[in-house]
Amino acid sequence: MTIRIRTAAALAGAALLAGGLTVPTATAAPATTAKAAAVSATPHRVLFDNSKAETAGNADWIISTSQPDPLAQNANPTTEKSWTGALSAWGVALQKTGQYSLKTLPAGSTISYGTGAALDLANFDTFVIPEPNIRFSASEKIALMNFVKNGGGLFLISDHVNSDRNNDGWDSPKIINDLLTNNGVNNNDPFGFSVDLLNITTDNPRAVNAPTDPVLHGPFGTVTGSILRNGTTFTLKPADNPDVKGLVYRTGYSGNTGAFFVTSTFGSGRVAIWGDSSPIDDGTGQSGNTLYNGWDDPAGTDAALALNATAWLSKA
Repeated sequence: MTIRIRTAAALAGAALLAGGLTVPTATAAPATTAKAAAVSATPHRVLFDNSKAETAGNADWIISTSQPDPLAQNANPTTEKSWTGALSAWGVALQKTGQYSLKTLPAGSTISYGTGAALDLANFDTFVIPEPNIRFSASEKIALMNFVKNGGGLFLISDHVNSDRNNDGWDSPKIINDLLTNNGVNNNDPFGFSVDLLNITTDNPRAVNAPTDPVLHGPFGTVTGSILRNGTTFTLKPADNPDVKGLVYRTGYSGNTGAFFVTSTFGSGRVAIWGDSSPIDDGTGQSGNTLYNGWDDPAGTDAALALNATAWLSKA
């Protein structure tokens, strides 16, 4: 659109000069305005995963039961109860900004990249995988790695060791470590961290002092810490990826051990990982699940952490 406007302005200017008239000095203003309007009208596209048993057992890690489009349940959500799912507060908070377009990859789907399908990762800026309980297939791991490598944002949420909710022999720490070491694109710790095989009963991890970090100090507020209620941590390996950063740490830990929230990069994309699903639980969801409101727990600033990280991953 901008190119057409500038071309039209140039042709009009040439015609005026040929007729001996003066060209107006503000011809570039409409193009600038049109470009700004186009940018502001383009939403950041976020896909939440539900293809890896994210509702198995007592989990309910979805933004809405309406999938793929949560707007089919309520097109104008106002609170977490407008959509059904323990991650509805996360989804509604993004939706209410008017700057995000949200979808869910439903159960039974395959994660893909570059296939042309409507829910293919190529159509999204960020992919959120909240505590996967089914191992990624070989093709899915390649899709995930290429998505990030080519500029996508990947948000991983792990849980504690032995948190196999669907009893298939794979829990989220094992699944994520498998992605990092056996993905067919880069098997040498591409993100610079590994998931610790721990079950930490309770802690209130604190944020590091990093005033310019966009995740800790982002558009949704300042992050002071998080909550850990049966979760794990991460070991950082900056020798493998110097961009890896620990932003929130378990009490008594720093440096390369005990990191609870980590960011990194790969290729032109970005990665974030959290060590527990408790902070993203908003306490609401489908009947039959026992849920807790970690999202608003006063011991952490979990909402700001989740939302700032989503914005950073989406390059908002």
